[in-house]
Amino acid sequence: MNPAKKNTNSCTWRQKLFEIIFEADTPAGKWFDIVLIISILLSVVIVMLDSIGSVRGKYGQLLYAFEWFFTILFTLEYVLRLLCVGRPVKYAVSFFGIIDLLAILPTYMSLLFFGSRYLSVVRVLRVLRIFRVLKLGHHTKEAVVLKKALYAGRRKIFVFIFVVLTLVVIIGALIYVIEGQDNGFTSIPRSIYWAIVTLTTVGYGDISPKTGAGQFLAAIVMILGYSIIAVPTGIVTVELSQAYKDRSNTQACPGCSAEGHDSDAVYCKFCGTKL
Repeated sequence: MNPAKKNTNSCTWRQKLFEIIFEADTPAGKWFDIVLIISILLSVVIVMLDSIGSVRGKYGQLLYAFEWFFTILFTLEYVLRLLCVGRPVKYAVSFFGIIDLLAILPTYMSLLFFGSRYLSVVRVLRVLRIFRVLKLGHHTKEAVVLKKALYAGRRKIFVFIFVVLTLVVIIGALIYVIEGQDNGFTSIPRSIYWAIVTLTTVGYGDISPKTGAGQFLAAIVMILGYSIIAVPTGIVTVELSQAYKDRSNTQACPGCSAEGHDSDAVYCKFCGTKL
């Protein structure tokens, strides 16, 4: 056989497989994604049912067999994704690549670590592919815009988190000194836990200040909590308004399967493959 012809047939086979697995523009691709999503939902339901003692006691073996069936099915799908994509390593370290791997690892890990297969519920994240199946491209674009906004404001958010962590450490130390071990504040780490719960306005109530000075500090922390909550909201809002000025398309790259390219892009901005 002519080597050039053999190479062409190989490329055609990979291209067709890529269109079926990564795109939903063709009937085959759409049905593949629909079957995949149904399988994901069924596998998650099986994991949930298996966590119920009465159900596990009656149908444990059947549920276990179904779990392995879906795991093998998803393993085969993961291997096919790596085979048909132009740059397997690039896909493997992408968001969906990591999720696809995490979807099958817990069951295999359960052979060594009991109970780890219940972590298979992470498969539900794979249902995000429904946006392609139902042609909800505008929703995917909104997700890309949100991701850009969070990435653009990462330094501001980091500084904000650092300030908050510093603040809760100081507040924790103060309440520890004011209340002491007799009132439930047995250590500074436990006092920091109280400061975080109070600052975020969660208020579990498992420990609370008993002295007047401690209650006064708690009131200040509560009021401060409402002010602090508004800060990250403002950061993200500003970055979102900026990100909306530069929207991108949702075409999947045939090389690394990445999305989020500019609307007029010809080549993938992540790996350089022609779109």
